Amino acid sequence: MLSDLKRIIDQISRDRGFDKSLLIEAIEEAVHSAARKKFGNRREIEVRYNEEYGEVEVFQFRNVVEEAVDDQTEISLDEALKLDPEVQLGDELGEKMEDVSDLGRIAAQSAKQVIIHKMKDAERDVVYGMFKDRVGEVVSGIVQRFERGNMIVNLGRTDAILPKDQQIAKRSFKQGDRIRAYLKEVRQTSRDSQLILSRTCDEFLAKLFQMEVPEMAEGIVRVMAVSREPGFRAKIAVSSSESDVDPVGACVGMKGSRVQNVVQELQGERIDIVTWSPDPAKYVYNALAPAHVSMVMVDEENHSLLVVVPNDQLSLAIGRQGQNVRLASKLLGWRIDVKSEQRYANLSDPNYQSLLALAGIDESLADQLFAKGIASAAVLAAKRAEDLLVIRALDEDSGAALIEAAKAYCLENGIEVVAAPAVPVEDSAKEDPNELAENLGEEAESEISAGAAAESEDSGSAPVDMDEDETGRP
Repeated sequence: MLSDLKRIIDQISRDRGFDKSLLIEAIEEAVHSAARKKFGNRREIEVRYNEEYGEVEVFQFRNVVEEAVDDQTEISLDEALKLDPEVQLGDELGEKMEDVSDLGRIAAQSAKQVIIHKMKDAERDVVYGMFKDRVGEVVSGIVQRFERGNMIVNLGRTDAILPKDQQIAKRSFKQGDRIRAYLKEVRQTSRDSQLILSRTCDEFLAKLFQMEVPEMAEGIVRVMAVSREPGFRAKIAVSSSESDVDPVGACVGMKGSRVQNVVQELQGERIDIVTWSPDPAKYVYNALAPAHVSMVMVDEENHSLLVVVPNDQLSLAIGRQGQNVRLASKLLGWRIDVKSEQRYANLSDPNYQSLLALAGIDESLADQLFAKGIASAAVLAAKRAEDLLVIRALDEDSGAALIEAAKAYCLENGIEVVAAPAVPVEDSAKEDPNELAENLGEEAESEISAGAAAESEDSGSAPVDMDEDETGRP
């Protein structure tokens, strides 16, 4: 059918990397479909590729009858004898069709579509066979184009897709740039790309270190855990099987050369390398670096850790927007609660606990109340709503609600409410000055008399009359 068909088949199969028989099968199926469209669907047609001559041969098979009524399925005995002298009635005679080269435009287009579809299926199988064992490796390619935010990367034999959610947000690539990524998934059947890449997964960071650190290739240093916030910060825990090899130093390299190569690949992502430990307390001490840890309390049952740090180290331990402690928690797989030494001391104070027992008061609000001298529920119950306005988180209504809750708590637990403080001077200044002076004088005189009486009772002597002078004379 085509004089150079054999050469084309050999070249395509060699360039695309799939078996030649697959392409031959696709061509035979395509020509069969085209021939049925051209010569009728009721004909029994068989298509074969003649490799010796490099052409496609089409045969039709018809039953030998005395007189043919249907030319598509029957052939008369006289015509059959011209083709095969030994043919008999009832035999099925195959005949090569000579005019298959002129199948028509529609039939040829149909054949083309069948061949393209078959070739795509064959290529998909080849790609899957090539990459199915490479899942989990770092591959390198060239940015080909962008489609709806997704990056199409050419890996040489095929294209891979780097989805938008698997790209580091702060890093931008342009067409033609070389890029490295982690091969996350290989799909056997897919309309889109079969190869799914990622640059945000934890495994990508671990693989980059394995490529940079020879001790990891030798199995001396191992990556135990990784936690990342891609593009911003990451933590990686490493251990060593040999006591004389420092796992952190091996990953850092001479003058930080090894870790800097990884940081450069991730475009400035900050990386903390910590030593892994089977002891959760020691492990969290390393994981919260660079913050110092004063004490660790381990709750094995709930898989949680209470970490106490110096007051000036609290913000460093928590990190910006909780980033440091969040990464450490993910690294360990434990829940981490970080508290300052002052707050931890407050938690052991029963007065502080009485504040936390009130509805609407959390640790943050309790700290603010504690700092303002309201050290217990009893003290709070004696306050007025306007006294609490110095706390930004409270208004008059919410302050009144807390006071009522404190009173109820004290009543329920039999706690004596501390007497409310005296009325401030600024509020009393509105009274008559003469009356105020007289009242203050009476209060002062009564306080002195009460003090002298108490002193005389302790010494066993009679009280001193305030009208007498220092010698006792009137």
